Amino acid sequence: MRALDEKETTAVFEKLFKFTGKNLKNIVEKASQEGAEGERAKAGTASGSRRTECTTFHLTVQALGLLAENAKHKVWVKPTSEMSFLYGNHVLKGGVGRITEGVAPGDGVVVFSMSDVPLGFGVAAKGTQECRRLDPNGIVVLHQGDVGEYLRMEDDL
Repeated sequence: MRALDEKETTAVFEKLFKFTGKNLKNIVEKASQEGAEGERAKAGTASGSRRTECTTFHLTVQALGLLAENAKHKVWVKPTSEMSFLYGNHVLKGGVGRITEGVAPGDGVVVFSMSDVPLGFGVAAKGTQECRRLDPNGIVVLHQGDVGEYLRMEDDL
């Protein structure tokens, strides 16, 4: 496996910053404490990301643990909406149990169950203030990845 070049490294950190904000510092510090060898091993087996041929960077569900631990913005979904999200659907206003303050449209958010189990992640379609005025069928979080992907992708393996 080759090392990331400067452009690719920047793309990785920008994507992680979208979800973690200033908590990205915690991820970098933890990586430096574990040492370069440990990080290379993780990068090769469970990096939680993939690069496409057009040089865009996509986080995958393998990054959920890292994102959940360091998330800047969180959304908790009601039990009745968990399965819908785990089937790959967006989070609707009617399914939101709680949302952190200060979420702006386009921010990365980690989706949790009401019992604080990380379910996946996405991008905020609406900010915290807009969500309060939204009708129950309005989209709050655009789905990007969830733990249900393992089951949906099982046929492809």
